[in-house]
Amino acid sequence: MMSSLTLNGVAVNFPFLPYDCQKVYMSKVIECLQKKINGVLESPTGTGKTLCLLCATLAWREHFKDTISAQKISEKLKGEEMFPNTPLASWGTAATDRDIPTYYTDVPKIIYASRTHSQLAQVINELKNTSYRPKVCVLGSREQLCINQEVMRQESNHVKVHMCRSKVSTRSCVFYNNVEEKSTDKDLAHSILDVEDLVKYGNKQRVCPYYLSRSMKQQADVIFMPYNYLLDPKSRRAHNIELKGAVVIFDEAHNVEKTCEESTSFDLTPYDIASAISAVDRLLAEQAKSVSNGDSVSEDFTLESLSSGLKLDITSVAKIKQILIDLEAAIDSYEVPGDKGITKPGVFIYELLKKAHLTYDSKTAVYEALEQISGYLAGQPGIFLNTSGLQKLSDIIQLVFCGEPSEKDRQQKMENNTAHFKVHIHRDTSSWNKKQSSDVWASSSSKKQGNILSYWCFSPGFSMQDLKNQEVRCIILTSGTLSPLTSFTAEMRIEFPVTLENSHVIERDQIFVSVIDRGPDGIELSSAFDRRFVPENMASLGNTVANLSRVVPHGLLVFFPSFPLMEKTLDFWRSNGHADRIENVKPMFVETKGKQTFNEVIDGYYSKVDDSSSKGGSFFAVCRGKASEGLDFANTYGRGVIITGLPFPPRMDPRVILKMQFLDEMSRKRVPGVKYLSGQDWYRQQAFRAVNQAIGRVIRHKEDFGAIFLCDMRFKGSSARNQLPSWVRPYVRLYDNFGNVVRDVSQFFRVAQKLRPYVEKKKKAAPAESCGTSWEENTQSSSSASFSASQRSNAQKAKVLDAHLPSLKRRRLNEQAGVAGICIEYEQEVQESHRRPVNLLDALERGDHSKGGDSAAGEKANCLSELSLQYDRKMRNEVWGGKRKIRLVQEQQNKSSVSVETSEEGKSSRAKSFLAEMKKSLSQVNFDRIIQALQTYKKTDDLDLLLTEVAVLIEDANTHSLLRGFYQFVRPHHKQRFDEKCRELTGQGCGYKPDHSLAKDVKKALPQSAAERAPSVALTSCSGTSTCTQLNTQQLNKGGQHLSQQGMKEPQKGSAPKNEFHTRFLADVKKSMGEEKTSQLFQAIHSYKKTDSYEHLVSTVVSLLTERDQDFDLLVRFGTFVRPHHKKQYKEMIDALIGPSSSNNDVPAHKEQHEPAPSSPPLQTQSKISSFFTRNQRK
Repeated sequence: MMSSLTLNGVAVNFPFLPYDCQKVYMSKVIECLQKKINGVLESPTGTGKTLCLLCATLAWREHFKDTISAQKISEKLKGEEMFPNTPLASWGTAATDRDIPTYYTDVPKIIYASRTHSQLAQVINELKNTSYRPKVCVLGSREQLCINQEVMRQESNHVKVHMCRSKVSTRSCVFYNNVEEKSTDKDLAHSILDVEDLVKYGNKQRVCPYYLSRSMKQQADVIFMPYNYLLDPKSRRAHNIELKGAVVIFDEAHNVEKTCEESTSFDLTPYDIASAISAVDRLLAEQAKSVSNGDSVSEDFTLESLSSGLKLDITSVAKIKQILIDLEAAIDSYEVPGDKGITKPGVFIYELLKKAHLTYDSKTAVYEALEQISGYLAGQPGIFLNTSGLQKLSDIIQLVFCGEPSEKDRQQKMENNTAHFKVHIHRDTSSWNKKQSSDVWASSSSKKQGNILSYWCFSPGFSMQDLKNQEVRCIILTSGTLSPLTSFTAEMRIEFPVTLENSHVIERDQIFVSVIDRGPDGIELSSAFDRRFVPENMASLGNTVANLSRVVPHGLLVFFPSFPLMEKTLDFWRSNGHADRIENVKPMFVETKGKQTFNEVIDGYYSKVDDSSSKGGSFFAVCRGKASEGLDFANTYGRGVIITGLPFPPRMDPRVILKMQFLDEMSRKRVPGVKYLSGQDWYRQQAFRAVNQAIGRVIRHKEDFGAIFLCDMRFKGSSARNQLPSWVRPYVRLYDNFGNVVRDVSQFFRVAQKLRPYVEKKKKAAPAESCGTSWEENTQSSSSASFSASQRSNAQKAKVLDAHLPSLKRRRLNEQAGVAGICIEYEQEVQESHRRPVNLLDALERGDHSKGGDSAAGEKANCLSELSLQYDRKMRNEVWGGKRKIRLVQEQQNKSSVSVETSEEGKSSRAKSFLAEMKKSLSQVNFDRIIQALQTYKKTDDLDLLLTEVAVLIEDANTHSLLRGFYQFVRPHHKQRFDEKCRELTGQGCGYKPDHSLAKDVKKALPQSAAERAPSVALTSCSGTSTCTQLNTQQLNKGGQHLSQQGMKEPQKGSAPKNEFHTRFLADVKKSMGEEKTSQLFQAIHSYKKTDSYEHLVSTVVSLLTERDQDFDLLVRFGTFVRPHHKKQYKEMIDALIGPSSSNNDVPAHKEQHEPAPSSPPLQTQSKISSFFTRNQRK
């Protein structure tokens, strides 16, 4: 049901009845628009921020148009009223400022910027849910929108740009030639299209999406774009973005600061200069050859695609080479002490470039010459030549020599341009080895080591001032995590009169926030530099996560400060059993650095949480990573978030050091009207903003609920807690004991699940255009119930979108594959397998004529095992160890031949998917080379030769996963060595296990021999015996003491003597935990006997008996010491920790005390004895 409300005199149509916090947010947006003032608006994730922003902005824009209409009518009526009952004032004349517009062209454009195209796709989908239908366009790069296959086959983005320009200038692109005709299509003008839709339209109508979007921009009311297009002056000029009078909105603005600084900074490496010299050498050689043959050089080297009119002769090209050589010599002339580098004021950049004859006087000629050389070389057929160095120098000239100052004002202009910059010259010690091999045709001159010239911006205010100077109407920055706003606005260096820290839409019972400063073992938790890799600290953190994974239902998110810390900690947990404890409860999924595999891992996590037979999953990620930025973990996908530490920036990084020094310098200057953060304040702000962003994953809508665990002792301080979001701060609880956390969070989830039971709605197959129907509800709560389904749909759409965005490197496994017919098996011995002989060449030939099927999608889970700690191991265990009767073991054994065949088909399908993926990701030359290497390996069994040929996959981090994918083709006796090589080269192994080195025949023999050794009783018929019905395969796999060669012993009848049970229990405790902890447990029991304080007892017992999985049996048995009136409460806690099946009979409630004990195993029988404190209770 559409709702209409009036805010600040503007009628706003909203898809449902808005909450109070949504009304406040929309009022602030309209205030900024009406008064032409900037605003910083924070509204927590889940409050409908994007929808509010769109509705408020578009409502104000319509009201603005009404003002113009009212003004024109008033002029024609000369003061008379056309409608006596509706005065003109109500048409909107009071809605704008004093300067009443007179033309419809005065209506401001809305420029809506977010961080990525995936986020913009979600915003555009929200727009479709509103009643507003403005003319929209979305801007993207050629890499994202070009559909000309000849252009898209080029590996370098610079070559794509120049080839596109060349085809446009000569009108040799059939897609571009249709732009003018299609741009006037009325249906297109009124359609709301994102990048994916635009590409589909372009393919269907055979029209260029890139130039079509630029054409649509002229008539658009709302223009969507990634915000680096706005903040980077080069991109702004390239896309011809007109900002005068426009409303500029930055959504997800917590990243604006970083983008502002990076868009105006550069690093010029020795490789960049050397590759530019190599490119110019190639051109000089061609020109010299042309001159010797008597050809006209000037005609050959004039590019019609550029309007400069400059004709390059051999002398001009030689001058460019001299500039490059002089620039290289100038940078390398500085002796850099050690690894610290040399830092100079920003204005020093002009002094250095002057040594290479680059000044304001020469900048235009040099820039145009560089563009012409790049364009010519990019258009040459044959072998690819790297022009990135030339392009980078062109970009540097535009950035450093901005503006056209007169001779008199030039010095002042240079000082103003560089006031917020530093020049840093440092040795190229880390990346030159990698970069030298990325261009296999580079000359030896490009393989030298030297100095890097860095020109770094340290104030986002530089870009913000630039935007303000473009005379925009107002700038609105909004996000879910901008706190603390005072420091955020201070960094931007422009006024923000309107600010908002909005409240959340949730109630107190929907959020649980606790600071956990010590693990279950009492060890302090800290990610500080001197503590993070201490074994005791990592072990305690592992115990904490393992225990919390038991009490948090469904999905659990665990965020680490950085990738290196996460990888080292996970390695420690794998080696010391912590990972197994977590995996057994919630299978582990780990965020990957590469963009290609991330979607597969996150889909595996979603599937595991959706699986009703599992207890959910755990997803391990890093702050500032992909999972913490805008990904949706609504409802069961994110019931808990664990923050394992404070993600401070790397303290010894030169850029971080210089940023802090710069802020301290500016603070000391005390410029009137400008407030700067201190370096230390900025350093802390960066850490907490990343924490707040990760925290925002847990509550995604009004009916959602979840828990936040801050597992670092530094969160205890009040100054740290004050940095948390305003909607979190009131709920933070401090605990002295880990047991109390377990107790309270168990109670929290029990209550929350009863008050807000979540039932997932099945998604209906519907076209994307019908998305808005989910909002046609009577209340907002009904729409929030279907929130997860719609968000998953949006995520799927964003994933489809990424197939058209090569820059995001996300590929779908189920799309059409070029080599889908490949079916190979490399785990055989050197001799040919007599069972399934495979010829790779034949398979390749068949694959070229076949289409990729759905089998690739079906094998997606198998591909994940290497990327997510083999999460499917849990499901395999459940197949063997579930609650099936023993006779099913025989059936399982009989089906072994079927499973082998299924396994073979799975391997074949995975090979198809992998090679199809590789073909899409590599050039044809590299792909053919690697396929040839595989064939050679099959014949020669030479692993060294294979490693040499696939080394091309090491050069780019995005192709590291492809290198690890070759693990499936490596023969068993080579797998360990290949795994070690991958770990050495990429920092990540292939998941090698000792059994991977076993030959196939040996693997087949193992299950058979194991079955032969199994006791015959396990396969005998068990009808008619009560004991057999109680025995299941889960007990069998755990190897309980009640199993023997003679079968299961008859359980004891009645109850064991009380003293005998207590003696045995306390002996087991002492043996398991040692003297000191046993003494603590005794003290807690005696204290409970005297005070009847259940809370004190439980906090001690839980902290002592949950450190190790093997102690959980003691925790269950301890229930016999709990008094009858506390037994129900204790049983609920055990259910939350272990599950109802483990505690049904072990911790009887009070009403069960006088019931006869049923036949049960010894442990269950013993749990029925009378309370240890019965006598005391009678007193």
